[in-house]
Amino acid sequence: MSEFDTLGLNPTLLKALVKAGFTQPTPIQVRAIPEVMAGRDIMGLAQTGTGKTAAFGLPVVHRIMEIGRAPQPKTVRALILAPTRELVNQIADNLSAFTRGTHLKVVTVVGGASLFAQSTKLARGTDILVATPGRLIDLLDRRAVTLEETQYLVLDEADQMLDLGFIHALRKIARLLPEERQTLLFSATMPKLMSELAESYLKNPIRIEVAPPGKPADKVTQAVHFVSQGDKANLLRRYLGEHESEMALVFSRTKHGAEKLMKLLVSWGFSAGSIHGNKSQSQRERTLKSFRDGQLMVLVATDVAARGIDIPGVRHVYNFDLPNVPENYVHRIGRTARAGAEGRAVAFCAPAEYGELRAIEKTLKMSLPVIGGEAPAEGFIIPKAPGGRAGQKPSGRAGAKPAGGFAAKPGGGAGKKPSFGGKGAGGRAPGGSSAGGRSSGQRSSNGRASSGRAAVA
Repeated sequence: MSEFDTLGLNPTLLKALVKAGFTQPTPIQVRAIPEVMAGRDIMGLAQTGTGKTAAFGLPVVHRIMEIGRAPQPKTVRALILAPTRELVNQIADNLSAFTRGTHLKVVTVVGGASLFAQSTKLARGTDILVATPGRLIDLLDRRAVTLEETQYLVLDEADQMLDLGFIHALRKIARLLPEERQTLLFSATMPKLMSELAESYLKNPIRIEVAPPGKPADKVTQAVHFVSQGDKANLLRRYLGEHESEMALVFSRTKHGAEKLMKLLVSWGFSAGSIHGNKSQSQRERTLKSFRDGQLMVLVATDVAARGIDIPGVRHVYNFDLPNVPENYVHRIGRTARAGAEGRAVAFCAPAEYGELRAIEKTLKMSLPVIGGEAPAEGFIIPKAPGGRAGQKPSGRAGAKPAGGFAAKPGGGAGKKPSFGGKGAGGRAPGGSSAGGRSSGQRSSNGRASSGRAAVA
């Protein structure tokens, strides 16, 4: 007996849920599924990792199953739009599990794949199409697909679609959809443009909010470690060495930086891979599969992966570089503590990133506990970046006690070692080396880390 039984879902769908291991609906699912099945437009606000895919996917599958006949050629019954290839594939994987044993067909279209192959898949008609907006427009322009009979539209991670500049694509797609349809919009944050989008797409929607926008998952333990930019790699090396059997996701700001860091970690003996915009779709999919299967223990990524990775085994998230957009911090750390599990997130903050840290804390409405290094002193001058201006930033941390009960030393440094159960991931490294200095895992004679490395797959 599953708690999904109380939501009125089709018995065949309930059996598929049991086989897929779904037994207890999440809060967003409990609130959204009955409303979607009743035909209401939905504006759902929920953080990543709360089960949004099932919240819209299950009732849409249920309603399409009731039709009982195949779709017409080139038509689409339900259209789900997502901002990235990774998220499209993740949604499709979940929907395929839900529709197992039914006649429903799920098709994906993303950039980087063959237009001819995608056109061929769409030729006979599709029950559920999961797509990125740009590639869908390519196929619409080729008349490979029509949206004239689309009854359901889902915009998933709508705020990121706006961030990535898809607003014009969304407006073009909307003009090709029937006026009479059901629209479901899901987002982790609610920027001003989102309200305008909702007014254009939704009719008398019901708003479902299970967590305040910008609020991270409850079971993520967060902290900040102050370190110079040049010492970040050695600090990361030491942290990774303390949990070599647990999966970690590391975020870099740039594609070049992600690739360079990955190669450095591999040279130190870690089983690491990378995904970013310079990788082809097939390369990214192979790397993600290796990470998901446990062949890789460390994945270095740019924000292209912040919302496209759903791997329950990720226990640690390291913000090697702080994001320029504070909301992206929430999406990054949402890659851990999935499906009710616990996780930790450590932000590496260099002096020049202190402004980004303050913006993140303002978004979170909390100060991150300091577990290593020294916060910038009162009146700290942010170093001048190329083309930028130096600015005076008061720290606001001197003599304060950060959230989480970490006693701060004068100047804002942590007075304790971290609460993460590590082997000296706090202010000083094992053996007395400084937090920003050399890692505890020194090179042995064969050039590999003598301790604290993950096994190479």
